[in-house]
Amino acid sequence: MRHDGVMGNRYDHPGEQTAQDPIRLLAVRDAPLSVDEILAAVGDDAAGGTALFVGTVRDHDGGVDVASLGYSCHPTAEAEMRRIAEGVAAKFPVRALAAVHRVGDLRVGDLAVVAAVACAHRGDAFDACRQLIDDLKREVPIWKHQTFADGTEEWVGA
Repeated sequence: MRHDGVMGNRYDHPGEQTAQDPIRLLAVRDAPLSVDEILAAVGDDAAGGTALFVGTVRDHDGGVDVASLGYSCHPTAEAEMRRIAEGVAAKFPVRALAAVHRVGDLRVGDLAVVAAVACAHRGDAFDACRQLIDDLKREVPIWKHQTFADGTEEWVGA
């Protein structure tokens, strides 16, 4: 039942549905990332929930201390990000979506990826944001090169 006592579908109101063009920002950058920029990009008056994911460079991986880390990408990375974002927007009632991934040399604590999804309801926002970041990490051709404190190194995602 709606707030006015009339029976109706939860998604009858336009604000409950996917926005006309919910993809607000997608990018691969070699400069530091801004959480504030991503949150501003997904601002939407019809959104009651915004889910944000911030991926940072940690000081270890697989039980070994990380000495340095760099990301590189294929020229199609942004196009793949768009394909994934479109898929998330088709699956969930997304009002706004944004994601930016960093490339280049990063230090421990640096932001590597920031993604956010705004929906009318928090559950949809959480689910859509999780789908977005999981698909980005799995499918976008961005590779991580780690050098460890013991002198070994590895490529991840290559």
